[in-house]
Formats: sequence, C-alpha cells, structure tokens
Amino acid sequence: MDWGTDLWDQGEVIDKHTQAGLDLVERYIKFVKERTEIEQSYAKQLRSLSKKYAKKGSKDEQDCRFSNHAALQEILNELNDYAGQRELIAENMMTNICVELIKFLQDLKQDRKAHLSDAKRAQQNLESSFKHLESTKRRFAKEWAEAEKATQQAEKTENDANTTKIDVDKAKQHAHARTHTAEECRNDYAAQLQKYNKEQNHYYYTEIPQIFNKLQDLDERRIRRLAEGYCQFSDLEKKVQPIISKCLEGISAAGAKVDAKQDSVVFVEQHKSGFERPSDVEFEDYTQGIKAASSDSSHNLPKFRSKLWPISRKHKPPPAEDFSHLPPEQRKKRLQAKIDDVTRKLHMEQETSEALEKMKGVYEQNPNLGDPSTLEPKIAETAQNTGYLCGELAKFETWLSEVMGADECADAVRNNNNNNHTPNTIVTSPNQQNIYTEFDDDFDEFSQCTALYNFEGKSEGTISVTDGELLTVMEEDKGDGWLRVLRANGEEGFIPSSYVKLSS
Repeated sequence: MDWGTDLWDQGEVIDKHTQAGLDLVERYIKFVKERTEIEQSYAKQLRSLSKKYAKKGSKDEQDCRFSNHAALQEILNELNDYAGQRELIAENMMTNICVELIKFLQDLKQDRKAHLSDAKRAQQNLESSFKHLESTKRRFAKEWAEAEKATQQAEKTENDANTTKIDVDKAKQHAHARTHTAEECRNDYAAQLQKYNKEQNHYYYTEIPQIFNKLQDLDERRIRRLAEGYCQFSDLEKKVQPIISKCLEGISAAGAKVDAKQDSVVFVEQHKSGFERPSDVEFEDYTQGIKAASSDSSHNLPKFRSKLWPISRKHKPPPAEDFSHLPPEQRKKRLQAKIDDVTRKLHMEQETSEALEKMKGVYEQNPNLGDPSTLEPKIAETAQNTGYLCGELAKFETWLSEVMGADECADAVRNNNNNNHTPNTIVTSPNQQNIYTEFDDDFDEFSQCTALYNFEGKSEGTISVTDGELLTVMEEDKGDGWLRVLRANGEEGFIPSSYVKLSS
C-alpha cells in the first residue's frame, strides 16, 4: 500500500500528517536536550559533593593511613569518576542525537516543502486547464446559440414574400458565418476537453501519486531515523554502563577494605611514645627521724608536676633538625619520613642528570640539534644538588641509626631488669634521661587549652588543629591575637587565640 494509490485525494491529510511527524522530531530533540541538562547538572552536583567531602584539615589528616579514612577518599574519587561518565552521557546525547537530528530535520523540512510545492504547482496547472476548458465550453455554447438563431432568421427571411433576394442572401451568409464560427468553437472545446482529460489523468495517476509516494518515503525515513534516536537514548548509556559498574564496584571494594583492627594498630604505631610507664611512688615516712627544717634532707624533697612533659618556658630550645625533641617512636617516624623524601628528590635529580647527559651526547653527535655547552650549567647544578642530597641522606640515616641503637640498648636494659625482678626500678633510655630530670623551679607548669574549631595552618609558623584537640600552651597571646601551642604529636606553631578555650 502506498499513499499515491490509496490516498490520492487526501492531500490535506498528508500535509498535516507529515507536519505532525516533523513536530514529533522537534519535540524529541527538546526532550533529549532537557535530559542532557539534567545529566550535566547531576554530574556537576556530584563533583561538588565529592569535592566538599574530600580531605580536609592538616597535612597529617590528609596523609592519614587509616583504612576507614582512605576508604572514604576512594569512594569520593570513584564518585568523581562516576560524575565524569554522566557528563559523557550528556555530551554523547547532545552530539549523536540532538545535533544529528537537527541536521536531519532541516533536510526533511526542505524536501517536504519541495514536494508540497510540486503538488501545489500541479494542482494549479490542472485548475488553470479546467478554467480554460470551461471558457471554451461557454464560448462554444454561445456561438452555437447565435448560429441557430441566425439560421432561423435566414429561414424566416427566405419564407417572407415581401423580402428581396438580396436580403435573403445576406441572411443566409450571416447564418453560414455563425455556423462556421460555432463549428470552430466546438472543435476548440473538443480539443481542450481532450487536453484537460489527458492532464487530469496524468495528475491523478502519475504526478500526484509520485509526489505523495515521495512524501511517504520522507515520512518513513523520518520514522526510521527517529527510531534510531530512541534506541540511541539507551544505547549511549549502555556503552558507559561497564565503567559506571566499575565505579560502583570500586565504592563497594573501598568499603570492604576497611579494617578496624588494622586501623587501631596504625593509630598505636603512629602515636606511641616508646617510654615506660612511671613506677610507683615510694612512701616517705616523715614520722621517723624528722629533723629540723634547716636539715639537708629538706632541700632534697622530690617535687612533682601534674604533667608528664614539664618544659622550661624560658629556656625551651627550638625544634632540633634531628627531631631529638620528640619521643623516640615519633622521632623514628619523622626521620624515616625525611629519609624517604630526600631519597625521592635524589632519585629525581639522578634521572634529570641522566637525561641531560643523553641530550648532551645527542648534541655532540648532531651539532645541528643544539649546542652541548648550553647544558653544562644545568649539569653542574644537578651534580651539586645530587651531592647535597647525598649528604642530607647520610645525615638523616646516621641519626636514625643512633635512634635505633638507643632503642636496642633500652630494650636490653628493660629485659635485664625484668629478669632480675628488681623492684621499684625505672628503666630509662638516653632520650628519657633528657626528659625525666630533676624538676627544679626553673621549669614552669604549662597550661593547656582545647581547640574549639578546625584551623588550617597554611602560612609559615602556623599549624593545623582539629576541633576538640587538647593542646599545650607554649607562649601566651601577647596582644596580637595568636598563641603558640604544642600538639600531642610534637608539632608546634601558632594558632588564633579565639580558636581555643584555656583549661582552668
């Protein structure tokens, strides 16, 4: 079945139907555009969300090795990748559906307009031919009536006895002329009728069917292309579905990696000081042999402080380069981190040096590529940096070996004391001897404070603290709005006075 055969007389219906089809394509394009806007907005919100909950706080928090912290960061990273796939869906829909359908729709509109113009032109030609036929027909009818009238008048004149022969001949000539004109009009009418019938047959059986069939082909092409657009709507998302599934699997895997026991071990390793617990305080019986106040023993009474780390505010030395101001375990961690950093920088300098040497060899073999002498300053600078980093690495390794040796010595002493079961003996390492000293009056008891808010120390001399963290005040506010505090991990620096609450 085709439109040209079965819908030969439904031109207006075909016009409305094809226009409705084009309107449907435009409607679908608008629908896909709004879908892409939703996808883009969704992806943008997901990116903002993952950024909002990404790592915050101090450098220690950002480098946190706890599995539950790391899992959240992995989830946020996977969510960011998931947002990228939503953006890709929106981009592909806009390119493969909207843009392509808009171009296709423009072509359809032009073709439809051309076909309808051809149909309108053919109809106008047929109507013009029919009007000419009607005009010829009316002229024939008029001339034939005039001829009959002239013939009747000639017969009447001939039968009239009072009419002269001249009048009779004149009437007959007039009737003959009219009849001849009527015959010519009749022949014109017959020829025009034959022509019109031929044009009408061509119009209804050839021209209009061809145009309507072209419109049918156009509409079917529109339907097929629109169906492809419908399928693309889901296919474009199916293509990225494996990646989206991997993102979701990554989120599940991040949750499965969380290990509560291991996090506790990491926390212990990160913060243990390595010192022994204080031994029991001995009972001093003052009822036995109390001497006068001026006795020497009165000058040797032990003095106690409520804090474990009494430090002189007046004579506190700046943090040492070898981190000797830190507890042993913390010192080992800081030295090892320093060694790792220097090793990384040394490796980069060595790679740079090798690359420069290779480039110099290429320039020497092919002078057209460059002058080898221009690389000498950079090679010398790299060699100097390498030597400096080697010295730094040796220095920190020496300090680390000293700490490791001191710890081994302390372990031996502890094992020996445990074997001898010596009561009330405090085992001390060399580091401990620098801390557990006689508490004389030169040491002041430092006050403590609690952080009320999170603070990120980004400028030089400041440190980052977290809400609720207990801090030791090393230097009070001198009117500039800043306190110098000491964290439990050994970090020291300035924070705003308004960010803390002093302990009573």
